[in-house]
Amino acid sequence: MAARLASLRGLSVLLAALVLSGCDLGASRRAPDVGPGGGNRIDPALSGDGRLLASVLERDGQGRVIVQQQPGGGLRPLRLRRRQPHGSPSLSWNGRYLAVLVQEGAQRRAVIEDRLRGRLLRLPLPPGSQPERLSLASDGTRLAVQLLRNGRRQVEVFDLRGLLERDLPPGQAVLGGGAGQP
Repeated sequence: MAARLASLRGLSVLLAALVLSGCDLGASRRAPDVGPGGGNRIDPALSGDGRLLASVLERDGQGRVIVQQQPGGGLRPLRLRRRQPHGSPSLSWNGRYLAVLVQEGAQRRAVIEDRLRGRLLRLPLPPGSQPERLSLASDGTRLAVQLLRNGRRQVEVFDLRGLLERDLPPGQAVLGGGAGQP
């Protein structure tokens, strides 16, 4: 019994030392700072498989989306440079598709970058509406967009099945395809 109590006390001391030393056993790794000067990181979005992190890096009042490999933080190239600032990023399951809000002149637009094919799709929005936020379904088949129209906010869901291929988890079969099938 005395040996058991001594063992429990030793374990308690070890756990207390870990907690006091700030050891988190790797549970909360931070993504590395990006580029010189740091900046604020906002609007985080993970791909469905957790391997990519999209976020907005704010510097000097301008935001640009960055996509980083996880873990490790290596930056992935994007084709959005001429369309800034950016906001509200959302990734598909494997990170093939990145949906984001961009500024093109006086227009704010919802766009989807197909990172595999190297193309950019502009989503046609209802006239007189401004996109504020968006969320892409993990398989890339739908996009929910918060719109500001006539002073009111509303959410519309757009069907992308005719525009994008599905982005599925590895090993998942594509079902359907017949008449009337999803």
